[in-house]
Amino acid sequence: MRSPARIIGRTVVAVLVLVVAFLVLTPIGRYLAKAAWEEGKILAHRRSISALIASPSTDPETRAKLQLVLDARTFAADSLHLDADESFTTYSRLDSDTLVLVVGAAYRDRLRPYTWWFPIVGRVPYKGYFTKQGAFDEAKSLEAKGLDTYVRPASAFSTLGWFEDPLVSSTLHEDTASLANTVIHELTHNTFYAPGQAVFNESFANFVGAHGAMRFFASRGDTVHLRESEQDWARDRLLGAFWQGVFDGLDSAFRAHPASTAARLAARDTVFARARTHFMQDVLPRLPGIPPGVRVQLVLNNAIVLSRRVYRTGLDLFDAVLDREGGDVHRAVTQIIALAKSRPSDPYGAVRDWLTAHTSGAAGDSAAR
Repeated sequence: MRSPARIIGRTVVAVLVLVVAFLVLTPIGRYLAKAAWEEGKILAHRRSISALIASPSTDPETRAKLQLVLDARTFAADSLHLDADESFTTYSRLDSDTLVLVVGAAYRDRLRPYTWWFPIVGRVPYKGYFTKQGAFDEAKSLEAKGLDTYVRPASAFSTLGWFEDPLVSSTLHEDTASLANTVIHELTHNTFYAPGQAVFNESFANFVGAHGAMRFFASRGDTVHLRESEQDWARDRLLGAFWQGVFDGLDSAFRAHPASTAARLAARDTVFARARTHFMQDVLPRLPGIPPGVRVQLVLNNAIVLSRRVYRTGLDLFDAVLDREGGDVHRAVTQIIALAKSRPSDPYGAVRDWLTAHTSGAAGDSAAR
């Protein structure tokens, strides 16, 4: 009879062999192995933020920003009840100004993103690379398949609480309002992340980061950065509406030509031309904080449209929940998370239905009075 220890030992070895084979033999495995190596380097270079603040060799501007990070994470934990753990208590200097390049892709004649599957998080419409070569090689490979692509830099990311995420030097380069927003945004991911719901996750974290930053600066009596945070959120709301309009226009154009790829692409060009005109004439002049007369070259393809909506979808819904909760960000966050958990496959639908029920209930109470 085999001993339990031998059976357990052989099982562990078999599992390790399968894991190694997955990492070595599959594309996603090799990608994850490279990402783990880069993340390991970031973690290995961590230094205590408190120690850096206390060090006389730290310049005053850096010291002030590092202190802001600690204060923002404390506010997020104590006032918003986000899961801060030990995230953003350490600092890691990068070799470049960019932490990661994010690649997105979409089908040219459909509003359908190209997605990648990862363990734990499920399918996501983007893929991060720590090197420019890796990102642009991926984009070229996707374009060779006839896909639209989009490559953008990201100054921060969350490991969803699996590691004690450090502040990295690329994030520290952000302005004061953006820095506080980013800290709270990433701690939102630590607190809740719905597998396979990337758009909901990022837009929700955008909402929490923005309103959390507003409340943070208001609590400090910092009216300058409070105003900047309010303008940032107002821009996101306006841009969210713009990108939703482009999305809806494309959706209608594609539905009008179900059998002809050429007709869909021609209709797409028409939608994009109108969108550029609308943006320059109607949207850009209304964006808070944007100097008058600024010209913007608006590059459009399906990947860009879908990517822009990742962080700006349903922002009005989240604001409506905040209003129903009396402007209390913590209560709104708790309510939205509970609704998302109640309907994992359709978190936006759960939020809409809750708002409809409460709006109807409020109307009925008002009529009864």
